[in-house]
Amino acid sequence: MTTTAENRQTPTHSHAHAAEHTPRLNMAKLAPEAYKAVLALEIASKKGLDPSLVELVKIRASQVNHCAFCLDMHTKDAIAAGESVERIVQLGAWEESRHFYTEKELAAIELTEAVTVLTDGFVPDEVYEKAAAHFEERELAQLITVIATINVWNRFGVTTRMVPGHYKPGMYKA
Repeated sequence: MTTTAENRQTPTHSHAHAAEHTPRLNMAKLAPEAYKAVLALEIASKKGLDPSLVELVKIRASQVNHCAFCLDMHTKDAIAAGESVERIVQLGAWEESRHFYTEKELAAIELTEAVTVLTDGFVPDEVYEKAAAHFEERELAQLITVIATINVWNRFGVTTRMVPGHYKPGMYKA
């Protein structure tokens, strides 16, 4: 095992890692008003929700959307906030790993997938009703806003090819 500059353990490989890609553009610099508006929505969306639940939702949406930058950020933030690596790893297979999560978390994760994918063009009634059974209306409104907001960030990240791996927990907090 060798230690990188960030003091994390990585296995020794006989082959060099692939080159880091270059981001296409910087949304914060090129569309600052839009970026600040989404950031304000991000801050407002989390109010009153369990921070661990918020991170699980952001990680799951980012997995579905294949947003490497947001996966890097939110897994690091979740771990820094005390979330277990085991629950984060199992999130990609949550349906087979239900016993790692509370019924409330499962309802939020399922709602996250329904809102993120919109496969049938709508969120199924049973998914919404399950979430509504576990969240008070104000909490549910906040949760839907968290899901919508991480989807905006994911679309920024994927489209502009934001580069994962450089985020440090809390580095974007005001």
